[in-house]
Amino acid sequence: MSQAFAHEEVVVRRGSRSGLSLIVALHSRALGPAVGGCRLRRYDTWQDGLADALRLSEAMTYKAAVAGLDFGGGKSVIALGKDTEVTADLREAALEDLGDVIASLEGSYRAGPDIGTGPDDMVVLKRFSPYAYCAPEEHGGTGNSGGPTATGVLAALRAGARHVFGDASCAGRTVVISGFGSVGGGIADGLAAEGAHVVVSDVDQSRKDAALASGYGWVEPDQALSAPADIFVPAAVGGILSEEAVPRLTAPLVVGPANNQLTEESVADALAGRGVVWVPDYVASAGGIVYALSRESENYSHEAAHKRVEGIGDTVSHVLDMARSTGVTPQRVVQQIAEARLASAARQVRGA
Repeated sequence: MSQAFAHEEVVVRRGSRSGLSLIVALHSRALGPAVGGCRLRRYDTWQDGLADALRLSEAMTYKAAVAGLDFGGGKSVIALGKDTEVTADLREAALEDLGDVIASLEGSYRAGPDIGTGPDDMVVLKRFSPYAYCAPEEHGGTGNSGGPTATGVLAALRAGARHVFGDASCAGRTVVISGFGSVGGGIADGLAAEGAHVVVSDVDQSRKDAALASGYGWVEPDQALSAPADIFVPAAVGGILSEEAVPRLTAPLVVGPANNQLTEESVADALAGRGVVWVPDYVASAGGIVYALSRESENYSHEAAHKRVEGIGDTVSHVLDMARSTGVTPQRVVQQIAEARLASAARQVRGA
């Protein structure tokens, strides 16, 4: 993905109620309205929040395009100061401020939960615009997207295992999962049910007891990359794979839902150079958005949407087969797939 500024529209506003910096970045609407989560977190400066929104919205463009969705990429950020205390009143005021911005975009940006927000927060946004996904079911949404995201990662993981080991089954394999939140926990449960030996890690030490009680192994966060494993699953924050980190990896397969796993694009080449198969994060993590959009925007049944999420495995198989046959990285293959869809959409617009 290009590092140059190539966004269609970026809105930066100071919230009239909250006084906080609000950013909505629309990277591309070539395939349809931009979709992307609402992130509420602390930043040293609002410019750091802007950089986050720009990077994540671009990744969303590629995620939607590769998944075959008729949507573009966007992201919204509520930038808290590094010492800001998030009270209930401040949260609601900030969400109402963001609701104003989303309403002003008239459906060209559609939000969902992200780091720092959840289904209940989407209820606030829906007061201002119908274009907020994953609200609780009693409010007309599909609720927490963690389950479908985990389902998609498991489908991607099985496809990766078939490619690397010749067998999609993870029975008997050691899988290290870095991040034991709702998505990481769902992945762990699915793998354990298949007979995998699951080892988890999390910066939140309070999750250690829950992991051990579930029968999982535990490794400290600074040792997760180098722990002996067949498969490594990044399921926490991004930026975990760097040029310096690659030599520490023991697993020949890396598949996970964490966004922006690579610190820079050259890391994809470094992974391939060491014989590590890395499934690009925006392919593996697409289950949540595929499910929510299928249900809430395209009126799919639960069963049909679930089947569409499991189709992520077919996408991963195609990507890895293409990478092997052409001698390029999986990262480059998915870029080519996305760029071809975007270019086709642009040609249709010009020809209209």
